[in-house]
Amino acid sequence: MGYFLLLFALAVTPFALYHWRKRARRTRLLAQRLSAEERARMHALVPLTRRLPPELHERLEGRVCLFLDQVDFTALGGLQLTEEMRLSIAAQACLLIIGTELWYDNLRAVLIYPGAFKSRTQQHSGYVVTEQETVRLGESWSHGRIVLSWQHTAQGAEDDEDGLNVVFHEFAHQIDDLSGSTNGVPLLAEGQSFEDWERVFLKAYRDHVRRVERGAQTLIDPYGATAHEEFFAVVVELFLERPAALKADEPEVYAQLSKLLGLDPAGWDGT
Repeated sequence: MGYFLLLFALAVTPFALYHWRKRARRTRLLAQRLSAEERARMHALVPLTRRLPPELHERLEGRVCLFLDQVDFTALGGLQLTEEMRLSIAAQACLLIIGTELWYDNLRAVLIYPGAFKSRTQQHSGYVVTEQETVRLGESWSHGRIVLSWQHTAQGAEDDEDGLNVVFHEFAHQIDDLSGSTNGVPLLAEGQSFEDWERVFLKAYRDHVRRVERGAQTLIDPYGATAHEEFFAVVVELFLERPAALKADEPEVYAQLSKLLGLDPAGWDGT
């Protein structure tokens, strides 16, 4: 019996040691802070970070350090990868989750094109498969990959009051996907009611679709009318960049996002 216990211990120890080291590294990175130069660069690249309440600054920096350690960045299409690109994308991605314990567990790679890029998609209808080529500014994949246009990433960060941010949009899809399916229903916060989420978001989505179909002008991007998951992503963009407008136009949607993300950006200085 003792022999088998010894074999079991020998088999389990490397596994346990790996996970202990991984947890210790994560804890160390979350406690790490950016240098003064990196902090100034982040504030210049992503002006929204300057408006955070004091208690969120350190949380953001720790998550940025963890993100940069975890994710591999690759520049494509002749683009030269820079530290500014890595820092800008990491800061924007981590802004979404600084009020929560959520993390991009499955994310391993960010691919960056100079500008808009072409993407091939397949549509299945019975035995018929149709391929379609579309031009995109960003893509989020369930198997650990984000694709971004650097031109639109930089523009989205620089103008933090237009409600349009491709990084927020694609990383909202990553948050959505943590539930196991990208369908506009993410893992809700502790104590947050699924029934309330469903009631609020279904009504807001249906109202938005009707307005878009009528050709009415809408605060929420018309692209949000294409699917529930796209509606979720575009209202997340508004939540961070035009929070006061979203709160006035869709107070229940704002309240649900505030609970989900643990943030109240309508109360931040300058918003």
